[in-house]
Amino acid sequence: MPHFPKPAEGSWTEHWPEISTAPVDYTDSVDPAFYELEREAIFKKTWLMVGRVEQLPRVGSYFTKELPVADTSVILVRGKDKEIRALYNICRHRGNKLVWNDYPGEEVSGTCRTFTCKYHAWRYELDGKLAFVQQEGEFFNLDKGQYGLKTVRCEVWQGFIFINLDPGAAPLADFLGEMGKGLEGYPFHEMTEVFTYKAEVGANWKLFIDAFAEFYHAPILHMKQAMKDEADRLAAVGFEGLHYDLKYPHSMVSSWGGMSPPKDLNMVKPIERVLKAGLFGPWDRPDIEGLDELPTGLNPSRHPKWGVDSFHFFPNFMLLLWAPGWYLTYSYWPTGVDSHIFESSLYFVPAKTAAERLAHELAAVTFKEYGLQDANTLEATQRSLKSRVITEFPLCDQELLLRALHQASRDYVKEYTDGTAAS
Repeated sequence: MPHFPKPAEGSWTEHWPEISTAPVDYTDSVDPAFYELEREAIFKKTWLMVGRVEQLPRVGSYFTKELPVADTSVILVRGKDKEIRALYNICRHRGNKLVWNDYPGEEVSGTCRTFTCKYHAWRYELDGKLAFVQQEGEFFNLDKGQYGLKTVRCEVWQGFIFINLDPGAAPLADFLGEMGKGLEGYPFHEMTEVFTYKAEVGANWKLFIDAFAEFYHAPILHMKQAMKDEADRLAAVGFEGLHYDLKYPHSMVSSWGGMSPPKDLNMVKPIERVLKAGLFGPWDRPDIEGLDELPTGLNPSRHPKWGVDSFHFFPNFMLLLWAPGWYLTYSYWPTGVDSHIFESSLYFVPAKTAAERLAHELAAVTFKEYGLQDANTLEATQRSLKSRVITEFPLCDQELLLRALHQASRDYVKEYTDGTAAS
């Protein structure tokens, strides 16, 4: 007997007739040829979230983003006109990477007035215009106006910076659609205390999204996050979502509140009782505007026990907003068919006291353990899938978002291959 109502069709999955209830083929997570098509059809064609505006606080602030999935690197910079731009990180002289420090493959950040190439000292303005050429007279009819840095599509939504390597792509707002519109007005800008983790994971990028797109596994894989009696109870009851939504190719799941704060202090560990924080974040909501009247896209069921909404913006950006007033992001950057770089950041309203700071730090380190449990499991999953002994797997109603992700990936690849064949 469900604890929370389901649609009239009897299940969330069947509420969307375009989503099949048949077993899902996971060949897309182990096939090198399919991965190469994803690189072209998805990661070179869709909007990718690369950072926040707070990372570029002043004129000349910049950071780089490595995109091994597209064999390129991008500079994000705030220009003299205060606008944020994205530029390919490639000098126009002989193709040297323009902005890097000790190791060419590492991402860097800083502040500068111009960008100067380490190789031959060609210099570029913050907007990418070529400003200086060493021994310019040695060149043949060189027009500096024709050799500025190549630009990348760049747009900002709610303080999140997105880029798109396809110059002809539709605007970001159109791509995010109703799901993005439903979150506008949330006070993201107030949450500027950030904790970030980054890890190389030996699993296909979609497998990690699968893990965070459902909570079906949480009472089992993460049972040691709670005290034993509570963990046993959660495992026996299992998980149910409050609400699911698909706005192709994006999706979301809404969940009850968990233990933030717990109804019984014996449910959680002693340090959580002292610091009033844990896996679900700080128990005390910050005193800021924008948390009482939430955007329409949050807690869509308007359930009084709501705790967190998890949004997946295709292809590789996840955004989780928690009832106590904080949020976190996940990004999954493919490096191969069986590997990717996982990035996560937790965002809080800046602490005003030592107790608040400790509560934030406990939430951050607790999440790290949570993430490690998933990552380790997914590397085992990848190894098993690679054998292709079994390729199709049954998914339950709570795994609706997984079905949607793999279908969207296949759809984008098919559209790309059909278009390539027709041209």
